[in-house]
Amino acid sequence: MTSSVPWQESLSEGTEAVQDEVIRWYRRTPEGRAYIPTMIWGTLQTEAYATVILGQVVDFLGIPDDVPAGVAKRMRRQQVLYDGEHRYDVVLGEQALYTNIGGPEVMREQIDRILRDLALPSLTLGIIPASAPVDMLPVHAFSLHGDEVHVELVSSGVTVTDPAELDLYRKAFSRLSDAALYGDGAEELLRKARSFWSGDRHG
Repeated sequence: MTSSVPWQESLSEGTEAVQDEVIRWYRRTPEGRAYIPTMIWGTLQTEAYATVILGQVVDFLGIPDDVPAGVAKRMRRQQVLYDGEHRYDVVLGEQALYTNIGGPEVMREQIDRILRDLALPSLTLGIIPASAPVDMLPVHAFSLHGDEVHVELVSSGVTVTDPAELDLYRKAFSRLSDAALYGDGAEELLRKARSFWSGDRHG
């Protein structure tokens, strides 16, 4: 089964309610997987980065501006990384480290935060190099929580629960993670991006 809810409906009162929904997913499912090719996973975002992202959501969709409340909830949901009860397997595209969200200072702080959390027991973080061969056609971002997949489209949020479709998402995630670098390889890509945002375009 696939269900779709327009963002202007689910965000009709602002961004905070959707953050509450994500917190509920996390409470129900102690393990999750996410693939995000062009931005930083929400549960690893700094306050400054999240403020820019949610501000863009408000501006684009014309919804009530409750960005500080939405950001506060997004920060609260990050406690799952430190509570010892959750585990997340996350794959980013290298482009996520270069998509300009808020400018160099915000991006440096964001990358520093990822470097700090890279060794968390709750987090397995892989990064697919931009030129890496991937045994998978290019696909959109998605998150797996238990027996649900969540996909964010321009106009709506989509939840997929059909078992056959879930198997395809799991297969896709496996192929994407096979192409990713972990540990020292991921750290090297992060430090390269950190140098870029520090002004060393040749670093």
